[in-house]
Amino acid sequence: MLPLILGSSSPFRAELLSKLALPFETASPDIDESALDDETAPQLVLRLAEAKARAVAILHPKALIIGSDQVAVCNGNILGKPGDYETAVKQLQAASGKTVFFLTGLALYNSESDSIQSVVDPFAVHFRELNIAQIDGYLRQEQPYQCAGSFKSEGLGISLFEALQGDDPNSLVGLPLIQLIKMLEHEGIDVLQPPH
Repeated sequence: MLPLILGSSSPFRAELLSKLALPFETASPDIDESALDDETAPQLVLRLAEAKARAVAILHPKALIIGSDQVAVCNGNILGKPGDYETAVKQLQAASGKTVFFLTGLALYNSESDSIQSVVDPFAVHFRELNIAQIDGYLRQEQPYQCAGSFKSEGLGISLFEALQGDDPNSLVGLPLIQLIKMLEHEGIDVLQPPH
C-alpha cells in the first residue's frame, strides 16, 4: 500500500481521518487559497483540494495524498475563515435564521500514477435566530476564528443550529469520509480489511 498523506495542517481533519484506522502522515500544503475571478464556490473548493494534494506530492512522489478545502455560502456570498472576532460576529449575524451551505472539496491524488479523484460534498446548516448576546457568548467561549462560517459543529457550535442536512456529518467538519472511503476503495484499499 502506498503511504497515505493528509495534505492539511487541520487537527480536525486529522482527527476525522484517524476514524478510518489507517496509518497516515500529515503534510501542510503551501498554496494561495484566493478565489479566481468568476470562480464559483464549488469550482473554488474543488480546485483548492486538488492543488493542496498536488502541492504535497512534491515531497511525496509515491503516495496517496488527500486534499480538502471548505467554504460556507450564505445568500450567494462565500464565507471564509473569519480570522478575528469582528468578522465572526458579522458572519454569524448574516447566518442568523438562514440556511448556510457548506461545500467541501475532496481530492485523492495518487502521485505515483498521477491520477486524481475529486468531488464536492454539500452540507446545509439551518441556523437559529441568534441575537448579539448569543453570538458574543458563543464566540468568547469557542473562538472559531480559523473555521469557515465562524463555528465548530463538533463543539458548542451545534447550539447555533435548528437542523443539519447532508449525507455525511464529517463533511461539515471538513473531511467527507464516506466519499473518501469510496476513493480509497478505487485505489484498492478497503478500510474494513486493512493490510497487515
